[in-house]
Amino acid sequence: MEIWDLYNEEREKTGETLVRGQSIPQGRYHIVIGAWVMNSLGQILLSQRQSNIPNPNYWECTGGSVLAGESSLEGAVREAREELGIVLNPENAILFYQRRRDEAQDFCDAWVFRADATIDSLKLQKEEVAAAKWVSKEELYEAYLKKELNPGIDYIEEVIGFESK
Repeated sequence: MEIWDLYNEEREKTGETLVRGQSIPQGRYHIVIGAWVMNSLGQILLSQRQSNIPNPNYWECTGGSVLAGESSLEGAVREAREELGIVLNPENAILFYQRRRDEAQDFCDAWVFRADATIDSLKLQKEEVAAAKWVSKEELYEAYLKKELNPGIDYIEEVIGFESK
């Protein structure tokens, strides 16, 4: 059972919580994250959703909802560990995208991490993840154009344009 903190439209905690699956009250939001992993070759790690969950078979970055008491960054690190079995270093994380999405009643935070891992070294969460692969930014954009990416990723230009300093 997942429990989420709720926030007002200014991203201030309200002190309220919600169990995943319950309707989010009007004027309340929760935080969702995208954890984008880039390797030293500039490739991006994508995972494919299982066929029996919402948005089946789409490719995406690791993502999910931030749990009650977690920060956005802690949620990103946890989701990557749970879904891919990869341990990300929060000290090299960069928050590169943040937006309130009224239609989804969430705040979407996208983080990028640097990590080199082989696909064989990943431990995919069988309930959610069918496969994983490294792609170039060009291949990522091509997957977007072919509508192979999770439609919830509505900030692909920011991912493609990301350059760490």
